[in-house]
Amino acid sequence: MRILQLTSDWKWTGPAEPMLHAVTGLRARGHDVDAAFPPTPAGHADGLAERARARGIEPAFQPAAGQGYLPLRDGGEVRRLRAFLREREYDVVHATHARAQLLARLALGAERSRTALVAAWTHGEPIPAWPWNWWLFGPSGCDGVAVLSERLAHSTRALAGTPPERVGVVSGAVDTARFAPRARRSDLADSLGLKPDHVAVGLVARLQPHRRVELVLESLRRALASAPGLRLLVVGRGTRAREVLDEPARRLGVDYAVLRAGYRRGDEYLDVLALMQALVFLVPGSDGSCRAVLETMAMGVPALVSRRGILPELVGADEAGVACEEDAAALAAQLGSIARDPAAWRARGEAARSRAVARFAIDRYAERCEALYADVVRSRQR
Repeated sequence: MRILQLTSDWKWTGPAEPMLHAVTGLRARGHDVDAAFPPTPAGHADGLAERARARGIEPAFQPAAGQGYLPLRDGGEVRRLRAFLREREYDVVHATHARAQLLARLALGAERSRTALVAAWTHGEPIPAWPWNWWLFGPSGCDGVAVLSERLAHSTRALAGTPPERVGVVSGAVDTARFAPRARRSDLADSLGLKPDHVAVGLVARLQPHRRVELVLESLRRALASAPGLRLLVVGRGTRAREVLDEPARRLGVDYAVLRAGYRRGDEYLDVLALMQALVFLVPGSDGSCRAVLETMAMGVPALVSRRGILPELVGADEAGVACEEDAAALAAQLGSIARDPAAWRARGEAARSRAVARFAIDRYAERCEALYADVVRSRQR
């Protein structure tokens, strides 16, 4: 098949990396795959364009970045995309951003008799049943919808209509060769304040109020009473970090047990993840596939998660981690168990690695994309 992966978001957001995984994975399966993404605006760095080029992916088309659709602003953009799509004659255009989907829908027009449009729903919660969403994801809006789980597929089929093969499960992806178990760096642990008798529970997230960091801190406070070696290793940054993390930690008297690793990239990021005995992850961010959970699972780090979105489906039934209620007492009990029963959590870590390789590796992701595209094309032909 000839396939275009399309987004109109220039930022390195959660859904961006799966798009690049789709390009490399589908190419490895023998498909002719292009990528289209905006350039990084002047004055910014480390956008999707830079990350793509580092992987040898050049854009075949560069849409203008933006949010929403304004006819006076975007009419020329639709015409430019239409000319490109007519020249390339793709079998499938997979749009991973709402604006990109709308631009592609308008640009394809009657050409949708030749090219199938697949839209991605990248959130872990069901598509709200609003008229706008029915227009976007229903049969007149696109030919197929990619969602992250079977639960989401069921609700999306009710919204998007028949045939059922219009909706496919294309769950998250992780580079399991890069994210693999590695040796603990004692020098890095020392620099962060981690002692040999400490038990590091990771928190990997952009530090924003909705991530429920204060609940994690309150749970940590309770768990420290019976597991004094617990340490919360925080990886990430945010303009509200003082409000979200530092001040609540001081107020609760657990600041001594909170270790800040900051924002890390490359091998440093992998080395920090390797220091963790477990990950705590309660609220998904912009990426419903919960990339941080997938990355740590691939490295053999089990996860303590909430029941939001697809998180319980990622860890399985007490297999690669534990899904817990968002309650301080319940979370504290699980945090304490990481220190008191390390053998059980090591076993979950081994299961997490196996689960990531079997379900979320790049080749499995590409295989699921391929299956959805084939179903959509066959359905249109019928």
